[in-house]
Amino acid sequence: MRIHLIGAGKMGLPMGRHLVAAGHAVSAEDLDATRLQAAVASGMKAVQGAAGMAEAEVLLSSLPHDGALWQVAGEVARHARPGTLYVDTSTVSPEMSARVAELLQGSRIVYLRGTVSGNNVMAEAANLTLLVSGPRDAYERLLPLFKLFGPSQYWLGEGEEARLMKLVVNLMIAQTSAMLAESLALGAKGGLRWEDMWEVLTHSAVASPIVKAKSAQLVLRDYTPTFTVSQMVKDVKLILAEAERLQVALPQTALTLQSLHAAAAHGDADADYAAIIRCAERAAGLA
Repeated sequence: MRIHLIGAGKMGLPMGRHLVAAGHAVSAEDLDATRLQAAVASGMKAVQGAAGMAEAEVLLSSLPHDGALWQVAGEVARHARPGTLYVDTSTVSPEMSARVAELLQGSRIVYLRGTVSGNNVMAEAANLTLLVSGPRDAYERLLPLFKLFGPSQYWLGEGEEARLMKLVVNLMIAQTSAMLAESLALGAKGGLRWEDMWEVLTHSAVASPIVKAKSAQLVLRDYTPTFTVSQMVKDVKLILAEAERLQVALPQTALTLQSLHAAAAHGDADADYAAIIRCAERAAGLA
């Protein structure tokens, strides 16, 4: 298939590589020249804007926020051919995604919300989970492509279900980091060794996949980001906005947002979101 990738960042680039490896003709565009060079080095063709959208059978985007999706959707509506399949994998608000659906319907673009659960390491390893909503027949048609990105795919409905499900998943991820922060601060203040706590946690009843995934890095106090504090702030704000729209009380999530703000204020905005552990340590009087 002829596929045009819009956004060759931490998530988009490895997905593009998997498509190339499977034999698809992939073009790419990105505002960052370095990222675009990486895409070309991976076997993709650099084609910016209208030409890439007009030539492709499938458009695939990985974008940072609502505003970027709205801008790209406008370009898709203007330049893509009727019947083109557009899959957006970004974490954005259900409200913005619904606006995009309405816009693209007028241009007869087939729109799939193809959100992904996982980080850049999992994307490189083709170990993402895909949460998809939109037309069921389009999902079935693109399922072979989705299987290139990871072992699990879920079709959740005709509308914005995938967007909401991604927020549900990310709520759990954010809260897991908050839970770890308080647990580790308590243990450290009481004299438990950092390495011992991680050893026990990863072999206990609370050893979820994300706790195990984080342990190898955090046992070394390595906060190199797979997903930054700033990115998590954006996602938690989306979660709280949707909760307000649906009139769902999320008091613990609201507190987690404050911990993320504190981490950013202490210089950790670009560190891994688990840096809120350091905030809990500071609050406990730990060095």
